[in-house]
Amino acid sequence: MKKKLYKNLLILLILMYGIFTLANQQKVLNQYSNNSKELASQIKKQQTTNEELIAEKENVNSKEFIEKMAREKLEMYYPNEKIYLDKGL
Repeated sequence: MKKKLYKNLLILLILMYGIFTLANQQKVLNQYSNNSKELASQIKKQQTTNEELIAEKENVNSKEFIEKMAREKLEMYYPNEKIYLDKGL
């Protein structure tokens, strides 16, 4: 009678351990899945940025790009060119 009780208790403990282990593994898998989705999103953003940089690299020697950078970064303008700034905002 006691052997049967110990045997049933042992089986119950093994089952509980198995359920606990499976639950923990499922939680870890969910975390990996979420991380995977987040990394895929970051990869997509970086690919878009990379494509934009490649397009910009192709245009870097164009007259329009050089003029734009001179105006924006170096605040250079053509002689006799008038620049109006709205300071009302």
